[in-house]
Amino acid sequence: MTSPAPHADVEHVQGPVDPLRLAVVIGSTREGRFGTTVADWFVGQAGRRDAFATDIIDTREADLPHAFGAAGGGPSLAAVTEKLSRADAFVVVTPEYNHSYPGSLKNLVDAHHAEWQAKPVGFVSYGGISGGLRAVEHLRHVFAELHAVTVRDTVSFANPWGRFDDAGRLTDPDDAVTAAATLLDQLTWWGTALRTARATTPYGR
Repeated sequence: MTSPAPHADVEHVQGPVDPLRLAVVIGSTREGRFGTTVADWFVGQAGRRDAFATDIIDTREADLPHAFGAAGGGPSLAAVTEKLSRADAFVVVTPEYNHSYPGSLKNLVDAHHAEWQAKPVGFVSYGGISGGLRAVEHLRHVFAELHAVTVRDTVSFANPWGRFDDAGRLTDPDDAVTAAATLLDQLTWWGTALRTARATTPYGR
């Protein structure tokens, strides 16, 4: 798990008066996936702060086109696109498959463009011994191409299947809670700053 910033347990960034819309994206579509457990836990952490109003975007329910750039997608994709468009910040919850992230997540990312621009993206990852960090490093390159800003600190769970109980609660939560607080602090700063900048000067490349 990423070490917390030195200030993380001292004082959190003050949230904006108007809550930031935070879209939490569940990247895995596998049967029996663990991503919903991890995502629900993180949404609970974000929900403790007045700074955020949270939406969940599930790639399994997105009704994505099957080919890059192809037309298509039904009402479910339209609803996802609307959530992405109105979001001020994103958190991507991703497993690591074969040293990278799932194809379902890449399909969701590639089906959109302007929705990501000039907005911050944070990551919560899980996997084997690496905790999904190789998937995160690959995603940073993808989001840079889409003119998004990825925040430095992550939350990562190495071998998470034994870390959560049957109710989805962490059995030893302290490190993860501290890492989530650091990530949320950074998203608050970047989300507020970039929302103000977009309102003042529309982003163009």
